Amino acid sequence: MTWEHFIYFAIPSIILWALGAFFAYKKSGRVPSILLTILGLLVFFAFIAAFWQSLERPPLRTMGETRLWYSFFLPIAGLITYIRWRYPWILTFSTILATVFIFVNILKPEIHNKTLMPALQSPWFAPHVIVYMFSYAMLGAGALVSLYFLLFGRKQKIETKIMDLIDNFIYVGLAFLTIGMLFGALWAKEAWGHYWSWDPKETWAAATWMGYLVYVHYRNHKPLRYKNALCVVVFGFLLLQITWFGVNYLPSAQGLSIHTYSAE
Repeated sequence: MTWEHFIYFAIPSIILWALGAFFAYKKSGRVPSILLTILGLLVFFAFIAAFWQSLERPPLRTMGETRLWYSFFLPIAGLITYIRWRYPWILTFSTILATVFIFVNILKPEIHNKTLMPALQSPWFAPHVIVYMFSYAMLGAGALVSLYFLLFGRKQKIETKIMDLIDNFIYVGLAFLTIGMLFGALWAKEAWGHYWSWDPKETWAAATWMGYLVYVHYRNHKPLRYKNALCVVVFGFLLLQITWFGVNYLPSAQGLSIHTYSAE
């Protein structure tokens, strides 16, 4: 399995997710929407598993490979939300966002080879990045909903149940972000002999983590200030984007950071 086969799995997955989102709006479409979304996830994961086997390493090294996981976890976040809170529109949102990342990967393919630097040949590599990608998906879903209500909040009243939904996205995302940071610290100790080195990526990860902690504390102390809370979510997600790929373009990371994603 090579990267050239990706489109043959991605397009059917998008179609299945879109059909699942469509049936979510039907009165008797709950079961079909869940089954179609799961089927799309299985098709997409089949490529990830085959690609993993072909590379003989976890597909987590390049930016394109992390987008692959992000595209996979977004529909999972949407599906969990739909099953738990029955918001039909969340499947549409998650499908659109996943599709954007899929088409970025299709239009901007990267070189994917089997080479891994010694530090990445660690049992901590896969769980560290996979946990992070799931966290990013949950936080991304929370940011998407927040941005929607910031832009259209005048026409649609922000209700308590909407804030509860965003809270759950952020709390779950922050929990997994914390676990990912802990995995990274243990990995760093094994690979370089220290838990933390204030590498540019580590510094921005800490800033992102504290940004979402601000949201948690703000919601606790100002539970009725909805729009301010939504602004904090969007700001936290901007920090996350810098952590994820913006660090690659910072002068402080050029040739120095051990976390910049390689394209070859």
